Amino acid sequence: MTDTPEPSHHERALRFKLILAYLSVFIVWGSTYLAIRIGVRDIPPALFAGLRFFVAGGTMLLYGKLANKPLPDRISQYKTHAIVGILLLVGGNGMVVWSEQWVPSGLAAVIIAAVPLFMSSIDALIPGGHRLSLTGWIGILLGLGGVVILVSPSFSTGGGSEIINPAGILGLLFASLSWSAGSVYSKRQAVGGDVFMSTGLQMFSGGVVLLVIAFLTGEMVDIQISQDGFLSLIYLIIFGSIIGYTAYTYLLHHVPPAKASTYAYVNPIVAIFLGALILSEPLDLRTLLSTAIILAGVAIVQIAKTRKG
Repeated sequence: MTDTPEPSHHERALRFKLILAYLSVFIVWGSTYLAIRIGVRDIPPALFAGLRFFVAGGTMLLYGKLANKPLPDRISQYKTHAIVGILLLVGGNGMVVWSEQWVPSGLAAVIIAAVPLFMSSIDALIPGGHRLSLTGWIGILLGLGGVVILVSPSFSTGGGSEIINPAGILGLLFASLSWSAGSVYSKRQAVGGDVFMSTGLQMFSGGVVLLVIAFLTGEMVDIQISQDGFLSLIYLIIFGSIIGYTAYTYLLHHVPPAKASTYAYVNPIVAIFLGALILSEPLDLRTLLSTAIILAGVAIVQIAKTRKG
């Protein structure tokens, strides 16, 4: 009988960092849906998201420069980080902020739980990616069926349950698709370098694009930011971006995209609980049923076998 070798110091350190990164995206990102819902009440969506990532990314780049952290040395690497930032933060998070003008924070997190479904599909369709088994595709269809139940008024049992704006649902589905595409693209490019500076570049790029959108759409006219809006913005800059997004970037560097996306299992639970507790967002049978179905579909995709294409 062969004894299992003890993990090295490097392996233990890596495992500890991965646990911290997972906890950050599990818990912290679950709370960001509530912060977004509060902030977008009086700050226009593109401006709100743009300020968040512009300040967070700029702060990280400034600190990294003062700490002598290395920046990329090739133009192609800057281009890659810009593309990742646009896909994740403009198409992904930016659309989440826009959609939460109409969709409660807990339900937004439930729909974003479709990210692993999109991510697995994209990875399967790209040459050289991982092909899902039949079980995996059943999981994808099950998860999407949960989204259909979520937005179908016919499943409402509370009488007074709110009919959700379809534009918000479509925006969240687009956000899931864009975030998934950006995550797979980031993993495939694997530009390496310092994770802290890479994260800063991606956020700064996404923030600039979002602020341009805010300017072009007239969001910067007659702005009045309340105390709640300001505090939610600060929370998102520090915890959602500098801590949470850095943790997610670290995960993408060390684990497969589908495993990095497992934060989507826990985020809805955190978001729904906080939304109901703080904003008195409704919890009805349709919400609970669709949540269970979506998370079941995601779980099936994760345990399904894959093969290289």
